[in-house]
Amino acid sequence: MIKKLLPVSLILLALLISCNEKKTELASFKGFTQGTTYSIVYENNKDLDAQDLKNQVEKILHDFDMSLSVYIDSSIISRINRNEDAAVDTFFTGVFDESAMISAMTNGAFDITVGPLVDAWGFGPDGRRTFKASDLDSLMQLIGMSKVALVNGHIKKRDPRISLDVNAIAQGYSVDVVCRYFNHLGLKDYLVEIGGEVRAGGTKDGELWKIGIDKPVDNNMFPGEDLQAVIKISDKALATSGNYRKFYIENGIKYSHEIDPITGYPAKNTLLSATILADKCGIADGLATACMVMGTQKSIDFINDHPEYSAYFVYSDEKGNFKTWFSPGLKKYLEE
Repeated sequence: MIKKLLPVSLILLALLISCNEKKTELASFKGFTQGTTYSIVYENNKDLDAQDLKNQVEKILHDFDMSLSVYIDSSIISRINRNEDAAVDTFFTGVFDESAMISAMTNGAFDITVGPLVDAWGFGPDGRRTFKASDLDSLMQLIGMSKVALVNGHIKKRDPRISLDVNAIAQGYSVDVVCRYFNHLGLKDYLVEIGGEVRAGGTKDGELWKIGIDKPVDNNMFPGEDLQAVIKISDKALATSGNYRKFYIENGIKYSHEIDPITGYPAKNTLLSATILADKCGIADGLATACMVMGTQKSIDFINDHPEYSAYFVYSDEKGNFKTWFSPGLKKYLEE
């Protein structure tokens, strides 16, 4: 399974926040995947058996894990990281291509070759921290999207010690995979949430879907108990990244799971959480991680330079107070 413990969780509010009058009959199901939970709400098409639909979704998610989970020894990505001759599938190709695009857009702030650093800092599958400052130079020789390529269905690495980690985009991309399946079935009104990453199609009872964003305070482990804001969406995807659910403190220093591919160290800046709205959830997921690495001002500049995306940022000022920034076009969809 892809064990991505999201630092900021988007709780599904679709069944909790709505108008009282029911215009469309909806069905829902939930379960476990990728080391987290998933929740799906969809229009109740009587031609579809609910249990069959759930079984098919879970098969898709299982196949996705077998492609991209670094927590499964027999997955394609694990075999590639061990330098076995493993052909990639369409899931792997899609995630790799999207990751390369996001890396180029963010000048390397997002990079799936960060695997050796993730492992060294203790955020990998075995959880062992082995990082030593004296090892940084050798580790950095293994980082960079230019050092890997997808050629004829196989990954080519410049150095066999390079390892890939797609946890910063995989859950978002898996949301897109499920949504593509729903679109293929002809479903129009749905909301798919996996590990807090969300994509909505159509509406719920004719109203926009409402998604809550948790307040980014340390150890806020129960989604929905302390909301920062609610965002209304339709035919959009939304993903959030932050630094308050997956971290450790050593000698009084907080180490976040978001590793800066440029410095080799956990990202440290004033940005507490980054929520991105995009057409695709994989892109929103990857960009949210990149923003956490870039920090508040660079992220604001990035969003201003890319109006095709919207953002909601929570950051701290010099006195430690919570502050927010959001894209101007987001205001009409936002409830703080």
